[in-house]
Amino acid sequence: MYSTHRANGDHPMREYRDGQQEMKFHVDLGTIDYFHDKEAFALSGRPRPVNRLTAREMDSLTAISDTLLPSIDVPNCQDHSIRTFYNTSASMIGTPEIVGAYISGRIRHVLLWQLRLALWLLSTWYGTFMLCGWRSLSPRFPYFQKLSCVHVKQREQIIISWSLSSIYFLRQLFKAFKSLILLVYFTQLNQKNENPAWKALDYCGPDPELAQIREVERVSPLNRAIVHMGGSPRNAIATALSRAGLSLKISTNKKNPVPTIRCDAVVVGSGSGGGVVAGVLARAGYKVVVLEKGGYHGSSGLTLLEGPSMEQMYEGSGLLVSQDMELLLLAGSTVGGGSAVNWSASLRTPKHVMAEWRREHGLELFGSDAYDEAMDVVCARMGVQSEEVVGEALSCSALRRGCREMGYPLQEVPRNAPADHDCGWCCFGCKDGRKKGTHETWLVDMAESGNGVILPECRALRVLMHDDDEYRWFGGRKRRVAKGVAFVCYEEGKGECTYVVESKVTVVACGALNTPVLLKESGLKNPNIGKHLHLHPVVMAWGYFPEQLEEREKRSYDGAIMTAMSPVEGQGEYGTVIQTPALHPGLFSVVMPWISGADFKKRMTRFSRTAHLFVLARDRGEGTVDGASGSIRYSLDSRDKQKLRKGVERMVRIMAAAGAEEVGTHQYYRSKGSVDIMKVDARRVSSHELERFVREAGGESSVGGLGASVSTAHQMGSCRMGLSKRTSAVDGRGETWEIEGLYVADSSVFPTALGVNPMVTVQAIAYCTAQSILEVLRRKLRKAPSPTTPSLLAWVCGFYPGFMSWYGSGFANGLVERFSYSLTYPSDVEKHHQKIVEKKEATSEM
Repeated sequence: MYSTHRANGDHPMREYRDGQQEMKFHVDLGTIDYFHDKEAFALSGRPRPVNRLTAREMDSLTAISDTLLPSIDVPNCQDHSIRTFYNTSASMIGTPEIVGAYISGRIRHVLLWQLRLALWLLSTWYGTFMLCGWRSLSPRFPYFQKLSCVHVKQREQIIISWSLSSIYFLRQLFKAFKSLILLVYFTQLNQKNENPAWKALDYCGPDPELAQIREVERVSPLNRAIVHMGGSPRNAIATALSRAGLSLKISTNKKNPVPTIRCDAVVVGSGSGGGVVAGVLARAGYKVVVLEKGGYHGSSGLTLLEGPSMEQMYEGSGLLVSQDMELLLLAGSTVGGGSAVNWSASLRTPKHVMAEWRREHGLELFGSDAYDEAMDVVCARMGVQSEEVVGEALSCSALRRGCREMGYPLQEVPRNAPADHDCGWCCFGCKDGRKKGTHETWLVDMAESGNGVILPECRALRVLMHDDDEYRWFGGRKRRVAKGVAFVCYEEGKGECTYVVESKVTVVACGALNTPVLLKESGLKNPNIGKHLHLHPVVMAWGYFPEQLEEREKRSYDGAIMTAMSPVEGQGEYGTVIQTPALHPGLFSVVMPWISGADFKKRMTRFSRTAHLFVLARDRGEGTVDGASGSIRYSLDSRDKQKLRKGVERMVRIMAAAGAEEVGTHQYYRSKGSVDIMKVDARRVSSHELERFVREAGGESSVGGLGASVSTAHQMGSCRMGLSKRTSAVDGRGETWEIEGLYVADSSVFPTALGVNPMVTVQAIAYCTAQSILEVLRRKLRKAPSPTTPSLLAWVCGFYPGFMSWYGSGFANGLVERFSYSLTYPSDVEKHHQKIVEKKEATSEM
């Protein structure tokens, strides 16, 4: 059993009892902040997570945590930081408490109840025997015992047996607990904003240059466009909106007194799609409101700390997985979207992809002069260049060196950052604003035009619309028209407050994971919404380089993240490409395989000298996004798996040729009854033995089997573009088939997977969509009636009964409604607002 004592003031003393053995040691850990940055939740306007797990559940969770990260005595270790790291278990620094808070309040997953059920079962002897089998038995009566009473070595065997089990439920338990516990352990902070393991990992924490940069005060032009709805009084909000020519009005309707903002265009999402549309429309003189679910984190407010940054800037706090937990997904959720946290790669749409979209999907836009011009414009706005960087990460230099030795093709990766911007922390935001995401380019254009605002931390509920009966006059069918968006924001002391943005045009750009959910919640029925999801599945390999081999080579987490790539030849139009990732301690621990606490801690001490490569597939396989829950389902196509395996083989050869001492993948293998990581001592084996290992590494288990993790940072295609509503969700201009004036402008409109990093393609398509929207707004402006038009139309329709009987009352009423700009709120929005009002009234009465 484990117990924590206090000795010599605030220093924790850890005591571990195992039969007759007893170990005691003193570890100076400082005070751990269970929820990362104390200001993170205050800034986001969200309540801090609270651990609501029961004592029984926490007993099991603590046992699992201390099995994955146990306290290990290393008396012969001379390095104090490494000895402390080995001696420190997960429970000693409060990791189970944080994980408990995430499980009980922060994470949203359809299978979360299964984790809690498993924790409860493991707190009983019968549940432990059911899930752990004979390994949980004690040699002493009464033999059966709960998990926390099982010896730590037996628990290690139990955990590894879960990872290799043929029972799906046990495999998912292992993946869930491993990912959560390890990520939290290596990202949680003490009062000094440090993690106790950093020194042992040779990790410096945030970029050391950050403090120097902050000495030079930089105020982003975007600040003038940011309006915080949740933390400001209504009169202050109205004043901020008025600076952009917008107004905040409270309806006099007592039944539905929802505050309303009126504009020309509302854009939901501020990433590579939404940011471009907002900038183009605002520069053309139209009033724009941008809604962003995430917060605003300008360069002057960044921490570059992995834990707080993922909490604040990533979808699902960086803990987003598919429904079956087989895929780990990374997606930005902040002002600037993915462009604020991506790795700077700025690749144009491949010619063979444009040809396919034109040939197979009938989209003449791709390959046209207009689309080529759009790519030129967005690349110029981002300052895309391919000059040699000053310093690159260990992984980049390993890729270059290995490809040169093997004779593999190597291409420079164009970046939206200057050559001397060799930052390894850009996945947590750009420290000096020189990486040109939309929050440093297109959204700045909008801010400087004075024609738009950004409302961060505002979640769209649904698109508002009304029926346009005018279509009956021309013999067409009835079609609805988008008239804006209802959204909520969190106000401290008040909870959720509902607002409405009324607009002439509505643009949804929430990304391929969220756009289908919003459209379905808004009542759209097109069967292609949420289907045809592509993810660019990724599989990794690693190499350990104990010493520096090149002058400009940096550590694994420092230096430019992605500077070169190597396409795998001979795979046709749906091929693979080898690139380099950004992995700081938390994500590194999630993707690295675990076979025991001692082995894992050893691998973590090699973190700064372990390079990673990944092979990315242009996938034929498709997935879905559930419109109600947002759950992601995805299965790898057999052809994609085969090509990924070939990519794994090539990555192993590259690492070995680059001079790695040890090379491995992320899967396990069984040998003589034991389990080990798939690895080889590349410097000592013969060429024949190395080639045999290469074939084994690219075997059946290398992709999604025996513990091998599959990841993705690109999501696309879930509302794809096409020529027919039977095969697509939007037309060639990005407008939905069902709703007039409702556009989609993000990666979800891709007809197929792209095969390369999608930022330039998203921006180019969004730029073209913005041109279509400009034409619509200009037509509406030319047709805009005078204020007396509605009453005049009503008088004409009432004066001539024959007019009414001939064309129908529906047509006449439609004209009045169309030109009066009145907005009818859906009943569920009314109910939502009413529910919030009733909740406030009930609270005030208490």
